[in-house]
Amino acid sequence: MKVPRCKGTRDLLPQDMAKFRRIEAGFRDCCLGWGYQEIRTPVLEYLHLFTSAGTLSPDMLGRVYSFLDWDGWSGERVVLRPDGTIPAARLYVENFQNLPIARFCYVENMFAFEGTGKESRERWQCGAELIGGSKAEGDVELISLALEAIARLGIEPVELRLAHAGLIKTFLEGLGLSGEKEADVLDQVFSGNLAVLGDLKGGNPELGKNLQLLFGLKGNSPGFVENLRGVFCPSLPALEPSLNELARIANLLTGSGFSYQIDFTSGKGFEYYTGIIFGFYSSGRRLGGGGRYDELIPLVGGKDVCASGFALYIDELMGLLKEVPPRERVLIRAKDAEGLKPSLALARQLRDAGYVAEFDLGYRETADFRWVINIRGGDEIELLDQSSGKKRRKSSPAQLLKLLEEARCK
Repeated sequence: MKVPRCKGTRDLLPQDMAKFRRIEAGFRDCCLGWGYQEIRTPVLEYLHLFTSAGTLSPDMLGRVYSFLDWDGWSGERVVLRPDGTIPAARLYVENFQNLPIARFCYVENMFAFEGTGKESRERWQCGAELIGGSKAEGDVELISLALEAIARLGIEPVELRLAHAGLIKTFLEGLGLSGEKEADVLDQVFSGNLAVLGDLKGGNPELGKNLQLLFGLKGNSPGFVENLRGVFCPSLPALEPSLNELARIANLLTGSGFSYQIDFTSGKGFEYYTGIIFGFYSSGRRLGGGGRYDELIPLVGGKDVCASGFALYIDELMGLLKEVPPRERVLIRAKDAEGLKPSLALARQLRDAGYVAEFDLGYRETADFRWVINIRGGDEIELLDQSSGKKRRKSSPAQLLKLLEEARCK
């Protein structure tokens, strides 16, 4: 009986892995160039890392893979990592709190239960975290890094959307919504259901109308933020600090030549964010996002320090990435036992030069190979170009490699 793969999972075939590795290598190289150091956190974390911090929404906590860990008979409950930032914050607190600034990057898988089996339960992400340093400039650094990493993949155009968690939370606090109701409203708004804002029964009807207005407004300049200040601050002065932060970010991005759109409906998944939220979009896909989470480090036992980060979604990037051109393949045939030793040495030289060198183990179809090399022992090497049917004999591997390079450059 054939056993299928689990629902909500996927196999990565060779062509998928070629894209995956290109994204992974490009992201890592980009981050290292910016001064970020690679980390990797455990797949298993204690559940209370997420519950005691109070950072994951009830919806997210309801979808974690959780079970009892009987190591030492402690009965401690553990989870499969549902998020990358919170474990990175724990790692920082345990190992790097003495540093004035820490830059981390990682490529890791996250897990979340999905009952229908139609969506993925395992998600791969490229993440970067900046802990310490100045706030606005750090946010712009992360945005620049993410856009550069996406650009290296040849994906364009990419739209940058901005929101601000502090602004949204200040409105909701003014309405006096319960935590559960607040989370439900935000989940519906970020899923595209703005109509839910018209049904709010908060203690301040004017604020409810203003919140509905806020989610309907979009802009792309520092002047837009100043207009928000004039519209909303008279009725809710507590918005001033958040608008100042948003204005600072907008000014820095504009001055650096970045285009963006301020869109408060783009703040999905901002459970632990306290400041700017940013997202990256292309061809109708959300490629990733991030934001500022200044309260997270103290919540996991660390000092009061500002922090910000982002994640790029590998599955979404793979969907937009062109097929990765395969390396040129060469088939090697050793006609007799005497030819085996020189064929092994030649294959090593071909791989060092960037070719895929495969041995003929008896299969007859050679259409996948442009080049076929026959070795009979000694110095006799025959090269067949299947695209033209020409055969050439060379007396040394160096001559053979030179011929292949000349053909590849044409």
